[in-house]
Amino acid sequence: MKKYEIAQFNETEPTKCPCGTTRRAFAEQGSVASIHIVEISKEAKIHYHKKMTEIYLILEGEGYLELDGEKIHVKPMTTVKIKPGCRHRAVGNLKIVNIPVPAFDEADEFFD
Repeated sequence: MKKYEIAQFNETEPTKCPCGTTRRAFAEQGSVASIHIVEISKEAKIHYHKKMTEIYLILEGEGYLELDGEKIHVKPMTTVKIKPGCRHRAVGNLKIVNIPVPAFDEADEFFD
């Protein structure tokens, strides 16, 4: 068995998510982490996770992250770690890398 995996994002089908549209790699159940390329939509919803920590890296655009009600301005190369329980969403014409730890689990996505 190989001790590495390769993903090609441009060959990954985009799916809808509460933030907009995402392409995911390494999101198998039990993975230590996953990585997503996310295009933020105007309809991004405030949500939180009970177990997952997320690390956002802003690739393109400017806008803000709403973190527990506080608006934080972001621009390319801004990185933010979002801990479990933090209610959050991204706002603006943004393209981000999202690294969930542990790997993304749809069952760990909650809305008020």
